[in-house]
Amino acid sequence: MRNRRGAINGGIARHALSLGAAVAAAVHLPATAAQPLPQPLAAPAKAGCENSRVRLDTGFPTGAAARCETMSERELTVTLAPEDAPPINCSAWYAFRLTPQPEAKRGTKVKVTLDYTACGHRYWPKTSSDGVNWKAMPKKDVTLFERRGIKQAQINIALGSGPLFVAGQEIIAPSTYDHWLTERARHPDAVRATLGKSAEGRIIEQLTITSAAAAPREQVVLIGRQHPPEITGALAMFAFVDTILSDDPVAKAYRARFSTIVVPMLNPDGVVRGHWRHGTGGLDLNRDWGPFTQPETQLMQKLLADIDADPARKLRLLLDFHSTQKDVVYTLPDAKITDPPGFAAGWLARYQDRMPGYKVERDSSHNPGLPTAKSWVYEAYRVPTATFELGDETDRKLVARIGKQAALAMMETMLATPVP
Repeated sequence: MRNRRGAINGGIARHALSLGAAVAAAVHLPATAAQPLPQPLAAPAKAGCENSRVRLDTGFPTGAAARCETMSERELTVTLAPEDAPPINCSAWYAFRLTPQPEAKRGTKVKVTLDYTACGHRYWPKTSSDGVNWKAMPKKDVTLFERRGIKQAQINIALGSGPLFVAGQEIIAPSTYDHWLTERARHPDAVRATLGKSAEGRIIEQLTITSAAAAPREQVVLIGRQHPPEITGALAMFAFVDTILSDDPVAKAYRARFSTIVVPMLNPDGVVRGHWRHGTGGLDLNRDWGPFTQPETQLMQKLLADIDADPARKLRLLLDFHSTQKDVVYTLPDAKITDPPGFAAGWLARYQDRMPGYKVERDSSHNPGLPTAKSWVYEAYRVPTATFELGDETDRKLVARIGKQAALAMMETMLATPVP
């Protein structure tokens, strides 16, 4: 089910990327934190270095490296550091571009060492010549080792005739979402809108899916990209939302009763800057639900409060898409009383039935004091909530299948619940 070798399914090939676009200028807004924040490290300029064979740079959205050094004509070292002083959850992202020098011959080999200052290597390197079609690097070209007790990596690359992107995962930049939202908003049941702006002034968008022939009062909310590197969660969300918009009879019946609000990229600043985990306020957004010190989570607080205050609408479910080392769905325990009742058990049973040959893994818990979307939304509104996690290296065809079948199972389960 998990494969690090060979071609990655081009599930985002139809979503345009503009990797050469300049990163928007930072506009730091004052912090409104009611508690001490971790001290952000000084944001480095986009790193780069070169030798007679190749030039390395990170001058594109999601590009990330603290420093680049030329070690020899054959070797470069890229230093990778988190955006904020440790401790930080270890999602050590990297993304850079290798451009052959004019005098370099096609097939010239270079070695790049990934030198982590914290956490260590997590994401298997992937390459793309166009920013759209990606391949996992062969095992023979990747060496893992330890330095200072931290896992490092060294990769060997044969240069082609043009630039080559190297990243921990496929790059899904804001331009990808822009294209995806534009295409989805062509559907008669979908409306694209601005939810608000990030700390640095980037637009955070939402897609509302509702039958054009009805006015559903029951609301489902989907969130993505709280954590910038979690690409498999984003890919699953694409398939999940596309299934809600499909012509499947289940989807049509669901849209006639339920309105779905999709916030596909809550942390655009972290995505563009190539952050490992945080936004620009020195915090993990999925640890800011309750305090709501960051503009991004404040937008979600207002969205949910507006639903709750509207007598014509009722919140029924929240799903939050993420990535981790394996496929797992974090749910509330079945003993927790929710409205509608019994959602998690019913959803995952239907989901498992739709996935023969695949084991749906569930982890049930609830921590009332933990300021995550899953915990806070349940405590505030007593609706079912879940964190939908996809494995970092789960096969991309399987990710698409998971997104589709989990969406169909969700819709079937919601349709089986009593109308409030």
